[in-house]
Amino acid sequence: MPKVEINIDGVNVLVEEGTSILEAAKMVNVRIPTLCYHPDQAVKGSCRVCVVEVENQRNLVAACCTPVSKGMKIKTRSKKVREARRTILNLILADHNQECLACVRNGNCELQNLCMELNIRDTKLEKINKSLPIDNSNPSIVRDESKCIKCGRCITACHEVQGVGAIYNINRGSEMKISTPLNRKLSEVACVYCGQCINVCPVGAIYEKNDIDKVWDALEDGRKHVVVQIAPAIRVSLGEEFEQDPGSIVTGNIVAFLKRIGFNKVFDTNFTADLTIIEEGHELLHRLNNGGKLPMFTSCSPGWVRYIEYFYPELLDNVSSCKSPQQMFGALAKSYYAEKEGLDPKDVVVVSIMPCTAKKAEAVRKEMNDSGYQDVDIVLTTRELGRMIKESRIQINELEEENFDDPLGISTGAAAIFGATGGVMEAALRTVYEVVTKETLENIDFKDLRGLAGSKEATVNVGDLEVNVAVANGLENARKILDLVKEGKANYHFIEIMCCPGGCIGGGGQPIPGTNEVKEKRIEAIYNVDTLSELRKSHENPVVNILYEEFLKEPLGEKSHKLLHTHYHSRS
Repeated sequence: MPKVEINIDGVNVLVEEGTSILEAAKMVNVRIPTLCYHPDQAVKGSCRVCVVEVENQRNLVAACCTPVSKGMKIKTRSKKVREARRTILNLILADHNQECLACVRNGNCELQNLCMELNIRDTKLEKINKSLPIDNSNPSIVRDESKCIKCGRCITACHEVQGVGAIYNINRGSEMKISTPLNRKLSEVACVYCGQCINVCPVGAIYEKNDIDKVWDALEDGRKHVVVQIAPAIRVSLGEEFEQDPGSIVTGNIVAFLKRIGFNKVFDTNFTADLTIIEEGHELLHRLNNGGKLPMFTSCSPGWVRYIEYFYPELLDNVSSCKSPQQMFGALAKSYYAEKEGLDPKDVVVVSIMPCTAKKAEAVRKEMNDSGYQDVDIVLTTRELGRMIKESRIQINELEEENFDDPLGISTGAAAIFGATGGVMEAALRTVYEVVTKETLENIDFKDLRGLAGSKEATVNVGDLEVNVAVANGLENARKILDLVKEGKANYHFIEIMCCPGGCIGGGGQPIPGTNEVKEKRIEAIYNVDTLSELRKSHENPVVNILYEEFLKEPLGEKSHKLLHTHYHSRS
């Protein structure tokens, strides 16, 4: 692309022709305010907060969607521009629930931040905000329509990134709003509860259901034995809630905090991630050797499971019967662990810390009670854990690091990479190769399966067998693979699908903002955890091996099937 010279606030800059004014301004460190704009989404140009003044143009233009041209002279902070932005924000505020102190996004709200920057404390316009009902009909996500600023980011995430379409623009003009089909509750439409809408919402119009008080109550109940598990993605993201850089590894600090507030045991979901690999790897081999349904899909992402139940129920037999690591942990905590510790399973409370809002819905599925009790009792997101830590007043950054408890706290690097897209597949291949060939896999890093690309594929030689595998993250990318499978055009044996872009590190319960730039740093940290691990293959986990010897007996055995496997059903 040819370059053109333009002038922004008196500074000349050479940029490629067609670059937006917004992007050109960043090159000279000029920060133009935005609301509807998101760096990982297509430009909308709807909110107009980013207006600037261009010489010889009568009207102000939106910087996000106006391309530069040769000789353009732009003013980003003239009186006319400042007054226009203030007017736009005042109009938004007039139709916005301003109970900021009680809002979940207080202190991390883009609208609030812009009002502070532009010195807007209150709007002089007549308030037109209506009292609107809050939709908390489902286990995962709450919608507060009175906070919505109609930026459209959530619609882009739901339609273009996830291909679900649970929310739309409805009505026109001043009556336009963002809602579900036929204005139904989220629990009544094909929502997968992935929470990607939450991650891009600039305000508090969509947020995860708050279960923090349930955890405090369980910890206060002296009759209960309360255990907690931590998902792999939490350890590389929670630090962002405490002003640490994305990708900071805070595992030991989290463990120390959870022990400090009274959990009886602090365990690691990575333990059952290793277990999942053993069960899922043997299931794949069983299908390959016995004419089972192929390709086999992974089943550890609950948003993905809901998606296939809604949109591709005819392919449900292709989904692995393995429960997710979260649910395997819950089942074992109320059977194997309770038995070893001499506990009554009804008195064991299992708490999960997950990067995912869909995990809340997974925990209450009617299938997830094979121990005789609900496998997992309470699920908190990364953000909820952050709020819980702040509420406790404990300074997590100052805590001395501690280790997970035995026996469900031992894990491998293979389990850690579950947190990144491609990680489940890579971990499975490390184990399947050695189980089949009885040889040591020297190069265990399957780098072709890593990264934020929407889909990846590879062929791996496992003994005499060529195994074709694919990886997809984000449900719109999954849809493309599913269509190929449905049409008989996909020559794959094994497919990993993660609901959220980037995998669990980009989950709907992760710290905001979770841009692609941030996700890259979290992924890098996840693989650092793997590289630094003493054990890097799931089948080498000594405690998993003891679990089979003492309790489960064998992969895919009778007890394994009862506790660790399940089935899914059509929601179409």
